[in-house]
Amino acid sequence: MNTDPIVETSPNVTYGLDVVISCNISEPQSPITGHMWKKGDKILTSDKEPSEYTTYKIGEVNGDSSGVYECIFETNPPVSGTVYVTVKPHVTAYKKSEHGNEGDTGVLICKCNSYPPVSQWTWYKIKSDVNEAIINGTEKFIIKSSGNKAELRIASLDIEKDPGEYICNATNELGTSGAVVGLRVRSRLAALWPFLGIVAEVLILVTIIFIYEKRRKPDEVLDDDDGGSAPLKSNPPNHKDKNVRQRNAN
Repeated sequence: MNTDPIVETSPNVTYGLDVVISCNISEPQSPITGHMWKKGDKILTSDKEPSEYTTYKIGEVNGDSSGVYECIFETNPPVSGTVYVTVKPHVTAYKKSEHGNEGDTGVLICKCNSYPPVSQWTWYKIKSDVNEAIINGTEKFIIKSSGNKAELRIASLDIEKDPGEYICNATNELGTSGAVVGLRVRSRLAALWPFLGIVAEVLILVTIIFIYEKRRKPDEVLDDDDGGSAPLKSNPPNHKDKNVRQRNAN
């Protein structure tokens, strides 16, 4: 009577450096032709060794390396085992500082890439060094979360009340951690300043050209008058006076 092969795995991992996880198979139903380690759909390593024991080394246990690891023995049929590398949430802000215009809807986003998945998201606003919980579903705030991503929407941004620092907290079975997101609210007129600056520059340039042209035209008119006037006519010689002087002399 054939018995199903048994795969024994190393204990689940929650912390450490240069951590080695392993799998060991007993009573395989066919010869082992190799091994493979996978994390999700990604193949981490593979070999063609016939050994009943296989290992994989994790450099550092953190949010990026956490997840479900699968060891696969290449038999007929293949046999696998699972090792879980778990950590508390590793939360990061999509942007450390967000900007919004007065009256618009502000959106703050946090994400968590660690395993196990987040079971609860909570948001706070820091007021006078105190974390004030944000209530979801009010006219002002809407919280949307889907697994390892959370979004806080702030309706009708107020330039006086809404700027500041917000905290997004994520919780899973190993604990809670969070990240801080800053929010700045700009006046609606702020978006017009670049346009108004360009208009002002154009007006100044037009004024300078107008003044220059107005001062230049009188000078050109004077130059044209001087250059176009006819030369003065000299009086013809008076022959009559000359004849009178000649008679008197005789």
